Amino acid sequence: MRIAVINNDKIITEQTEKITLKDKKGAIVKVLGCGLCGSDIVKFVHKISKNGTVLGHEIVAQIEEINSDTNFKTGDVIVTSHHIPCGECVYCKHGNVSMCEHFKSTNIHPGGFSEYVYLSEEHLKNVAHLKPKILTNIEASFYEPLGCIVRAVKRANLLKDDKALVVGLGTIGILTSQALKAYGANVVGCDLLDDRIKLAKDYGINAQKDIEGEFDAIFMTSGADKALFTALKYVRNGGKIIVFSSTPHDETAYPNNEIYYRELTVMGSYSPAPVDLEDSLKLLKEGKVKVSGLSTVYKLDEIQKAFNDTMSNKIMKAYISIGE
Repeated sequence: MRIAVINNDKIITEQTEKITLKDKKGAIVKVLGCGLCGSDIVKFVHKISKNGTVLGHEIVAQIEEINSDTNFKTGDVIVTSHHIPCGECVYCKHGNVSMCEHFKSTNIHPGGFSEYVYLSEEHLKNVAHLKPKILTNIEASFYEPLGCIVRAVKRANLLKDDKALVVGLGTIGILTSQALKAYGANVVGCDLLDDRIKLAKDYGINAQKDIEGEFDAIFMTSGADKALFTALKYVRNGGKIIVFSSTPHDETAYPNNEIYYRELTVMGSYSPAPVDLEDSLKLLKEGKVKVSGLSTVYKLDEIQKAFNDTMSNKIMKAYISIGE
């Protein structure tokens, strides 16, 4: 089977032996397509993952072989996430599922940028769902990233009609804006790029370049240097800043006094719980979050170009078509 692996400063495709289920519980799935996540790029650029690693986790796949106590069967087209919380540890009990050690240790194998993937019985029971027929494969591949966003929206715990500002209108910003609207917030999105302002408006978002007023919550979906200072400028006293992006590390920039005197709440939000994924799929199925047109399609052999085009902002998001 073909896989795409990290090889020093490149992502290359190579041939390897096809995985089999043998006597294990779970399923072997044929990957139809996989979205390219920002975290994949971070792992590649900053060499967090070692050579030989197969990245990718936003998969849509068809079950080819299965040994499971679930109702899934051969031929089913499914979506799945890659991590599963234990539900019992101190992190899970306090709602910090992405800090759970079991969550961090679970994954799909070898990774989404592969022709075939092994899903454990745990994956099938907790984070896998049949792909709704109303969704295309590309649309369904947003199941996991939108799940991350749903969790961030829930963690903010906003009241109906609270004012929320989304800083950065890349793919995540556009999805976050729509999810906030679906949960009843009054949303404004901002970006420095005119084409992103225009695109966001096409998705029904109140997108602006120049912002006025103050907001109950700021969602930082941009990793730009000035994102935090934009958030501090527009958040109301007593308001919330939700960090949903990686930003440059600068210890001198930590705004302790503003957080202290203004009684701000600053929180991070990273990965979803199973219930957030269920809600994500419902939002996609009901059309409350629209993703059509956000992705550019590449073949597995073109994966390095997909990385390059994403990093240079030539495209919004890449989708790697593999077994379609």
